[in-house]
Amino acid sequence: MFGRIRTAYGRLLDGKRAPSRPDGSAGTAATRDPARKRAPNLFEAAASYVSARAENDQDKIDEAAGWVSPEALSFGVSELACRAVVALARERDESPHAVARALLGLPTA
Repeated sequence: MFGRIRTAYGRLLDGKRAPSRPDGSAGTAATRDPARKRAPNLFEAAASYVSARAENDQDKIDEAAGWVSPEALSFGVSELACRAVVALARERDESPHAVARALLGLPTA
């Protein structure tokens, strides 16, 4: 049974893809035209937004906020906060709960 799965997976990997464009070219616009910039993803927008907020740079805040939808930016900022708390907790050898409360200036519960 596993031999059949392995064979099917091998065929999938070895298979050739049809060109994605009528002219036969493939790839994203950024790889075809290096002068064309790609749009920032939500994590890049969140990182730029948070760092601009930390530096109190309103122009950069507005720029980063315009890269993605408000909902996507909110998700990215939340994910960045979670990762930062976990990283600090590991560095300090404390629980994420204690680190989050300390960062917000709240008393330990």
